[in-house]
Amino acid sequence: MGVIRFNFLSQELGMQTNVSICLPSFSFADMYGGRKEVYVPGMKFQVLYLLHGGSGDDSDFIHFSNIVRYADVNKIAVIMPCDYNACYTDDPEHGNYYTYLTEELPKVCQAMFPISDRREDTFVGGLSMGSHGAMKIAINHPDRYAAALLMSGATFRPGVPTFVPAKDGVFDLTAKINKPPFSSVGDKFQDPSFVEGTVNDVYAIAKKNAEEGKELPKLFFRVGDCDHAYYRAQKAEEDLRSFGYETKFEVVKGMGHEWDLWDESLRIALKEWLPIRHAAIYPDEA
Repeated sequence: MGVIRFNFLSQELGMQTNVSICLPSFSFADMYGGRKEVYVPGMKFQVLYLLHGGSGDDSDFIHFSNIVRYADVNKIAVIMPCDYNACYTDDPEHGNYYTYLTEELPKVCQAMFPISDRREDTFVGGLSMGSHGAMKIAINHPDRYAAALLMSGATFRPGVPTFVPAKDGVFDLTAKINKPPFSSVGDKFQDPSFVEGTVNDVYAIAKKNAEEGKELPKLFFRVGDCDHAYYRAQKAEEDLRSFGYETKFEVVKGMGHEWDLWDESLRIALKEWLPIRHAAIYPDEA
């Protein structure tokens, strides 16, 4: 497995930024496979764009999960950008992170790395704040993403609190939360004027996509029953399912907002949930 820390000057962000990338390589499993030539000019991989949570960066998944091994076993490229607490949103105070992620980054990676640009080969996922970004990206671009993995959360929206204490699946909607310092952009999603009529109006866009008969991404939710994001994730899944989206919602007992949950979710999603071929795409198979 190749692990790359890629640094480049982003036109959208106007600064250098980091991206961590996993690229499958020859493995022990290939020794017993049926294909003699593993490295073939023009070969490509399916790709998962994987978004970190608040206060994190592009290296989180490499440090705290087994994503390198999971990517190698499942023969999928994983691209992990850095968001710098911008909530994967275009904001004059923080930069054009949504445009960077949806327009610039895919072009850069498709030009420089062996990844497919086909919808059926492209997925997006994230945890916590990253689930907000992943859902927003998948809903706004159903023509580009076949599925989204949403761990411990969903896109923020007015009227639905971002943080709700939960214990064994019971919510405390009256509790006061000490908001983390990265929530300043996220707080703007409680303002309808910031959301309505923009790419941030994700639930309205999701409903419209379904009504127009567009091909919709599959949505996989996984959250703990002691997670402060459980309430938000549950409300999102209920609405999206009512619109006509194919969803899977799994609640894990006794778990909160934690890496044990997210690591297990990545393993399950890559092995079982996401529509992955578990093999490189060779020119004679494309």
